[in-house]
Amino acid sequence: GIKGAVRHGFEAIGGDPAIIELLFGPESRTGDLHIGAVSFGDGQLVAFPVRCLKNGYVYATCPQALTRTQRLLGLVGAGGGWTIPTVAEGRCKVWNRDLLSGKERNKLHLEAFEYDADETLGTLAEDLADRALPQDGACDFFRKKLANDVVVLSDTDFAYFAEHATLVEPHVRIDDATGAADDGGLFYTENLPPESLLLAPLFASRTRAGKDASTEMAAEDVMPKIANVIDGKTIQIGGDATTGRGLVVARIVHPLPMKSS
Repeated sequence: GIKGAVRHGFEAIGGDPAIIELLFGPESRTGDLHIGAVSFGDGQLVAFPVRCLKNGYVYATCPQALTRTQRLLGLVGAGGGWTIPTVAEGRCKVWNRDLLSGKERNKLHLEAFEYDADETLGTLAEDLADRALPQDGACDFFRKKLANDVVVLSDTDFAYFAEHATLVEPHVRIDDATGAADDGGLFYTENLPPESLLLAPLFASRTRAGKDASTEMAAEDVMPKIANVIDGKTIQIGGDATTGRGLVVARIVHPLPMKSS
């Protein structure tokens, strides 16, 4: 889904339409077929926004999600070297004491649940925030909030919120003739809540231009052609585009200095 969405919006966000088929491959209806030069992995959940008694919401994560994130970053040469905390069920690790309440300021309240809090996150939250969001004014507030309001839950507690705290909305299909609700037209959509943080690997190989070998590019030339275009841009991923769903700010984490495009 990520690759198709990026291809669909590539020209609109400033990409060169002349290289779309080189990067993503030709349309299946064309006769000269060859594979594309860029590959996207699955979007994997890193942090999930959960309503909190203090500060509105927190960015919840867990050791499993952080370890998977660290593994993916290491795979592309951009590992963070974090120390992943161990968290027991019913407890959490926090950075920001302002999130805590209770007589001894050691309780964290998420949704209807209370967790005993420890303050041992170190620099993990700041590093994650620097990598996750673009360094521009529009993202300053959320980058600072991500650095301050990361909460590490146990894998079990995090899985509960990931399953039960998604955004579920009822919709009714309208009959065009009557303007009233259509019989049997009730349906539901489920979405990740706004401010969810996901990570997906992006790989590049040499282009395979089919019959036109004169336009081929090496892998190190392909990567800037895609990374420099989507970095910091807003991309629509998934369905319900007409209702504003699926708007994602892309952030490229560079393992090495990029060549100019």
